[in-house]
Amino acid sequence: MNGKICRVLVDKNFGFIAAEDGNEYFFHKSSLQNERSFTQRLVGLDVTFEDTDTSKGLRAEQVFLEQSA
Repeated sequence: MNGKICRVLVDKNFGFIAAEDGNEYFFHKSSLQNERSFTQRLVGLDVTFEDTDTSKGLRAEQVFLEQSA
């Protein structure tokens, strides 16, 4: 699925992705596959991810930042 990182809570090690399906998905920093630093600068970046519906809500796994051309 495609989306854009809309919020990052650096001190809590998680954030949220606004997805193309209109939903917001939680992600943990450990889900980022091609990014070493977890900072506010991630907000606004395009991502692809695997979506999962858990007992706690929608979650993004295997989050990849889209590479600029």
